[in-house]
Amino acid sequence: MRRRREFITLLGGALAVWPLAAHAQQAPKISRIGILVQTQVERKHLIDAFKRGLYELGYVEGQNVAFEIRSAEGQTDRLPKLATELVNLQVAVIFADGTVAAQAAKQATNEIPIVMGSPGDPVGTGLVGSLAHPGGNLTGTTTQALELSQKRLQLFKELVPSAARLAVLWDSSNRASAENWRETEDAARTLDIEARSFTLSVPAELEEVFRAIQKAAVDGLIVLPSGILFSQKRHLAEFGIKYRLPTIFEQREHVEAGGLACYGPNLSELYRHDASFVSKILKGAKPADLPVEQPTKFDLVINLKTAKALGLTVPPSLLATADEVIE
Repeated sequence: MRRRREFITLLGGALAVWPLAAHAQQAPKISRIGILVQTQVERKHLIDAFKRGLYELGYVEGQNVAFEIRSAEGQTDRLPKLATELVNLQVAVIFADGTVAAQAAKQATNEIPIVMGSPGDPVGTGLVGSLAHPGGNLTGTTTQALELSQKRLQLFKELVPSAARLAVLWDSSNRASAENWRETEDAARTLDIEARSFTLSVPAELEEVFRAIQKAAVDGLIVLPSGILFSQKRHLAEFGIKYRLPTIFEQREHVEAGGLACYGPNLSELYRHDASFVSKILKGAKPADLPVEQPTKFDLVINLKTAKALGLTVPPSLLATADEVIE
């Protein structure tokens, strides 16, 4: 009887422990995702779009995914150190916001998978071997699309038909911007527009560049995309209005800040889509086998209030085709 009672006691204890052990085995694994961003405040809506994409795919923060965010706060020279921090944390994937962040992440690791958040020219900047076959440990989306430069110049000509001289502002520290400038220069030549290059590499140079553009007596300004110029969107919009200089951008956020117009990829949609790359990688896919994807949706946004401040009449045909008109 004693042995039987001991057996029942032991069995009862095992049954009491078994559900706890089973529960522990069933607890979902939390995957840590590193996010490397140039300016967290300015890019918050895009990082939120990326997180929203993950949520739609079943990834819930605190349940099966955690985020390690590292922001350079506009100081791009800090990105390599921040990328190394994420590598030392042994995150499962690094999501790199834009060209410069992706370059820093690539320099920091050739093992941890990296998903690029829409760099301009990932092939030209050496991030991937090709869009179809990226190779290495990087994949993601790109804002690169055929004829974007020409489309923006055509938009400018529709808004300012008499324009003959155009300033083009770009970030000389961003290799993708250099290629974008060359494409813009070529497109301007075909439209019989003189394009003049103006560059900066840090935000502190902006006022000096503004003075140079003002002296150049141009008919308008095109701002090429970069993290630095994105962070200065309000200053750029104010400059355009103050000196009555029609300014065209690629990103809608510039127009929401008071810029005249933009034509370019919908960044929020691209960042939301980047989540699908992370999901595939967490399930075992290799970045080298995931082609880099180009945008399929482009936004034409016009700020009618700014157009009126500049004394411009926006053609009705252009207003009819705009995705959004800000009044």
